Amino acid sequence: MTDDDRPPVHALLQDGTTVCIRSVRPGDHEQLQGLYEEMSPDNLRLRFFTASHRSAEMAADRACAPTRPGYRALLAEAHGQVIGLAEYATSDGTSDGTGDATGDATGDDVSTAEISIAVADGLHHRGVGTLLVEHLVSAARAEGVRTFTADALSENHEVLRLFADLGLRTARHFEGPEVRCTIELAEDDTYLTAVETRGRGAGVASLEPLLRPDTVAVIGAGRRPGSVGRALLHHLHAGGFTRRLFAVNPGVTSILGVPSFPSVSALPRIPDLAVLAVPAGAVPGIAEECGKAGVRALLVVTAGLDAGEAEGLLGACRTYGMRLVGPNCLGVSNTDPELALDATFAAGHPRPGTAGVAVQSGGVGIALLDGLSRLGIGVSSFVSLGDKYDVSGNDMLQWWESDGRTDLALLHLESFGNPRAFSRTARRVTRRMPVLTVDAGRTDAGRRAAASHTAAAATPTMTRQALFTQAGITATRSVGELMETAALLHAQPLPAGGRVAIVTNAGGAGVLCADACAEAGLVLPAPTAELTDDLLGVLPEGAAVGNPVDATAAVDEDRLRECVDRITRHPGIDAVLVALVPTAVAAATGDDLVRALTGGPARRECPVAVVRLEQALPVELLPAVDGGTIPSYAEPGAAARALAHAVHRAAWLSRPAGTIPDLADIDTGRARTVAENFLAAHPDGGWLDPRTCAELLACYGIPQLDWAWAETEDDAVIAAERLRGPDGRVVIKAHWPGVLHKSEQHAVHLDLQGDAQVRAAFRDFETRFAGLLTGVVVQPLAARGTELFAGVVQDEVFGPLVLFGLGGTATEVLADHAARLAPLTDHDVHDLITSPRCAPLLFGAHGGGPVDLEGLEQVLLRLSRMASDLPQLAEADFNPVLATPGAVVVLDARVRLLPRRVQDPYLRRLR
Repeated sequence: MTDDDRPPVHALLQDGTTVCIRSVRPGDHEQLQGLYEEMSPDNLRLRFFTASHRSAEMAADRACAPTRPGYRALLAEAHGQVIGLAEYATSDGTSDGTGDATGDATGDDVSTAEISIAVADGLHHRGVGTLLVEHLVSAARAEGVRTFTADALSENHEVLRLFADLGLRTARHFEGPEVRCTIELAEDDTYLTAVETRGRGAGVASLEPLLRPDTVAVIGAGRRPGSVGRALLHHLHAGGFTRRLFAVNPGVTSILGVPSFPSVSALPRIPDLAVLAVPAGAVPGIAEECGKAGVRALLVVTAGLDAGEAEGLLGACRTYGMRLVGPNCLGVSNTDPELALDATFAAGHPRPGTAGVAVQSGGVGIALLDGLSRLGIGVSSFVSLGDKYDVSGNDMLQWWESDGRTDLALLHLESFGNPRAFSRTARRVTRRMPVLTVDAGRTDAGRRAAASHTAAAATPTMTRQALFTQAGITATRSVGELMETAALLHAQPLPAGGRVAIVTNAGGAGVLCADACAEAGLVLPAPTAELTDDLLGVLPEGAAVGNPVDATAAVDEDRLRECVDRITRHPGIDAVLVALVPTAVAAATGDDLVRALTGGPARRECPVAVVRLEQALPVELLPAVDGGTIPSYAEPGAAARALAHAVHRAAWLSRPAGTIPDLADIDTGRARTVAENFLAAHPDGGWLDPRTCAELLACYGIPQLDWAWAETEDDAVIAAERLRGPDGRVVIKAHWPGVLHKSEQHAVHLDLQGDAQVRAAFRDFETRFAGLLTGVVVQPLAARGTELFAGVVQDEVFGPLVLFGLGGTATEVLADHAARLAPLTDHDVHDLITSPRCAPLLFGAHGGGPVDLEGLEQVLLRLSRMASDLPQLAEADFNPVLATPGAVVVLDARVRLLPRRVQDPYLRRLR
């Protein structure tokens, strides 16, 4: 992709305004020259080291010259006006050597480039230069540039601070009044965190007009009862919106007591937020009108936009810098009492509270709003994303992280625009508050046709689960389960582990709870002798102290409270589940067994949940005397699932953030050359031949069993003689372009001894695969060991997904796989190895010694690195991978490349 091929993108400055970042075109010459000519004399001197009147023209000439290798120029544009320029040139590009933030790339080193930056006067300190440099860094990396150099005057504090704050490794060398800066472009977590921090601040600032508007206008509110626009206006007015509210309708001067005006331009104040409830065909024109008037955010509830209308709506938002929610959405709400914004057409107003909610489905949104209000958790802010043209779940996570009101985040997302950026945000946010989601789209209907074992195993469910697991997101299977889990996480502390004690006044209810806990993966430890004696001392005669603890129907309120309190204080128990049924005994004595729990503090030493089989609602929060609440469930399974989610969250939080290990003997440059050469010869892509595949694996130090390539019968005999091990046996595998699943096609001969068997095997392949066979792979017969499977598939949305599990010919039948998104951290690799059902075999179960676990980790890490380095890598399939106590080696490998260039997932840009 050349510089001119890069499509324009829009991104946010630190104050939340939108700019367009694009390549320079010849027609930009006049504006670029004007950019320099309008600079103050001091800024011109800092930029060019001189105030020559020719400097501006020469700089514009250079930027607008025809595209040439080694040179890139990007500009920032706002409302059609150029406000900044950043360029780099390698040694074979064009260099002007004219001062501020420029330098010389010497010799033939095209991995180093000089950089220059210019920002319009009056627009400094808004992040224009930093944003341009981030985009220039991304473009340079894609072209193989590894280092930027720049010269600046030592008094040019702004540009020196810009470089220092990028998050990249920067060195300075002072030479008199000048400073030479060297900036290493290697992408690491420090840089990504710096980019993320800048993006978070810009994103939150851009949402202020949407979620904290001072003025709102509803466009499309009519006089007819029952219209969506009128319902929105009524909700805003009746909900007590504390700021200025207007309607736009040319036929009336007032609607529902709200002043109405004929057009947006006729409003007495420019709205921060315009709410559009108009026919689809009118949306683009009204959006354009809003943008010209200076509106800063749009909420479009209209559905049914066609492609042209959608393009017109988003185009207006980008041109005029308006953030957009929708179209086809329920609305937005911010329950802050100082604002009381409810721009939705839900049946009622959400209860103020602490849960942030973002959904794509309006129906799901209504269910969550109702459920959270009923539980008493309430809502801090709500956004119905609808078709999600702009504002996304990632934006909302950043808002909730910084709004000072939200302590619980609930998401229902049907799609992901940038899963890797979302994952980084979620990993950070979920350490501050629980982030819950419904794992929608789990069925095989979304599974794409696949050829290799890797692609067949990489289902949409597995990909999404990998994202959620690595990001620490609590993924539930239904809206009901989401609410049940939210109730527990809101009301109770996290458990220290998965050991649950069950207390009941009816044995049958206790059995149901025990089954539910076991099915949820929780542990029911037997009580210690000390705890048993302790509980028998307070429970009525006939009580059975096991797990469950059957307190019998005779237990009264005081004894039940003391029993639960003693269990929660025991160090061997992490959570208590109390199953209660109404009995005539309690009714006769006036005991309220629920009050045994709510009469004390809601939060004890460990979480407590209640199961009441007669409860009408699936989940309730029981108010305690101290103002806290205890979750109560109608079904034991619901309580157990909620506890299991809490256990998983606690475990995720207790583990420090993983790191991506450094790997030795990696030759990324050579690997890229291998990929580029293959695609040059095969423009449509395809499966690598054995020799190219082995060369690519060697670039990443992935161990392969010795092998040789043979195209004739005699070559196969010679290779077999060289490769025979102590037992004298070899294996021969047929090859032709695109061959997959060799075992299924009987394209493998095993246990060959002597030249005669090798010749016979080769002739068999020649006969059966006549017209296809291009050669054979000869290998020694591998030693005995555990056959595993490792692979990667490049998902166009989620990026590379690494899979691992039991290998061999039955890998798809057994489906014993785990998956994580690349790049893998040390924690991810550990989870990959320990998650499949076959994991005990790797650790020495059934009397065998453990396999080379370090070697296995290295194979997975190197596979992850290869997939992360090469966006052209569509699939890699290692099956089998032989694991023994002494080594891990790949016996068979297939790699498919496609001509693609993946966008930088961490580059700041709007959707």
